[in-house]
Amino acid sequence: MTQGLRERKKQETRIALSWAAVRLAVKHGLDNVRIEDIAAEAGVSLRTFRNYFSSKGEAIAARHVDRTLRIADELRARPADEPLWVALRAAIEAGFALGEQGHGGVQPPDDQWLAGVRLMVTEPSLQGELARAHAAASDELAAAIADRTGTQGLYPRLVAEVVGSALAVATAEWLRADPPRPMADLLSDALDQIAAGLPEPN
Repeated sequence: MTQGLRERKKQETRIALSWAAVRLAVKHGLDNVRIEDIAAEAGVSLRTFRNYFSSKGEAIAARHVDRTLRIADELRARPADEPLWVALRAAIEAGFALGEQGHGGVQPPDDQWLAGVRLMVTEPSLQGELARAHAAASDELAAAIADRTGTQGLYPRLVAEVVGSALAVATAEWLRADPPRPMADLLSDALDQIAAGLPEPN
């Protein structure tokens, strides 16, 4: 029990630091945020920040990894007799159901938050960290799919990449939709189209 509480506390600190990095980057611009500012925003020491992340970019990109870890955990917890895509859809919806600030809920995003996120994700210095986060997230999701289906090789990785692409496309649409749309609606639309086999529009 002590070990479980310790791990949960570590995860809570990681999440707090990552969200502090996102909030400050959205508010002030990535170049204007120091890791000292992130640590102070999260209420921890600079040393604690360095125990979790090597840079502010890594802290920001951790949001994507952590969300995919939640989805993978949810997938592993789904009933064994549930069809894969039904289970995946439920896991994805659960992974986004926490209503994270400005992202993932059923309400359209706040304009100011959305504008800040647009600027943040276009920062060249962040692109490498986001690419590494995507690779780590894809690996974890593929492992969960392999566990569930008893398969290895191409199939679980292909499914994981399809899911990752759906999330990426839904997020990109969320960033540019005018008027703004809830992420939940965009994800649902993307998953519907995949489940239908991506038929040509009428």
